[in-house]
Amino acid sequence: MGGLEVRELECFLVLAQELHFGRTGERLYVSQSRVSQLLGSLERRVGARLVSRTSRSVRLTPLGERFRDALEPAYGALRAVVDDTRHAAREVAGRLRIGFQGTADDRLLAAVTAYQERHPGSRVEITEVALSDPFGPLHRGEVDAAVVLLPVEEEGLVLGPVFSRQPQRLTISVRHPLAARSEVSAEELAAVPLIAAAGPAGEYWRRAHAPLVTPGGRPIPEGPAVTTLQEGLWLIAAGRGGMLLCEPTAAYHRRADVVDIPVTGLPETALGLVWHRDHENARIRALSAVVAETVP
Repeated sequence: MGGLEVRELECFLVLAQELHFGRTGERLYVSQSRVSQLLGSLERRVGARLVSRTSRSVRLTPLGERFRDALEPAYGALRAVVDDTRHAAREVAGRLRIGFQGTADDRLLAAVTAYQERHPGSRVEITEVALSDPFGPLHRGEVDAAVVLLPVEEEGLVLGPVFSRQPQRLTISVRHPLAARSEVSAEELAAVPLIAAAGPAGEYWRRAHAPLVTPGGRPIPEGPAVTTLQEGLWLIAAGRGGMLLCEPTAAYHRRADVVDIPVTGLPETALGLVWHRDHENARIRALSAVVAETVP
């Protein structure tokens, strides 16, 4: 039965109903000769004649009748599985789990609200994605989509809309020698140990946000590794190093014992909506469309 074609089975079942090659071809939108080809291929796989054909009549052989009786319920069940799966893939109503790395700001929450308003019956659940594990929840199926800091180079993940491009700021202790500056250059990062994310975050992602060298090639000291942003802020306040943060994140977490300073000479940060290719469905595509339309 290796290599059995569903099209052959479908052709046989229609022919068993019509008992006419021409009408069978019309129902399947194929030629009469194609019906003969499909039937012949199926009979060669089975190893026996299933249909007896003369110039005046078409009828099933006894084996063909037995085959039809056994095949019809199995084929019907297969069609039901396909139809149910197709419906689920196209269904927008239902639960959508969205992970946010850091803070879900007003623009992203407005996009979530717009998604729910456009798709009555949808239910959005929001969860935080750890700084140290931006892509793990997607790989483990804990969330359907996630808003994470770029870059994304993970196998199996799809990058959707990119948004919220922001200049980077250096967050350091108020006691640091650079704290009184109105801005610093990227080359001056050589004087600041940069705190990086620990854990399973990929090295390429970790070094995008805590580089080891300046754009000019000067080495940047490695600071401690942390699993959460709050851990990083505590270490910054204690004078253990600094962190590169986007402007909104630095503003949201502003506190009296740290200061954030614009950095010139570094690329902007950006957020992206990401999901796993194997889990893509209509809900994720609908969310992606809303985010692309509403979040700058």
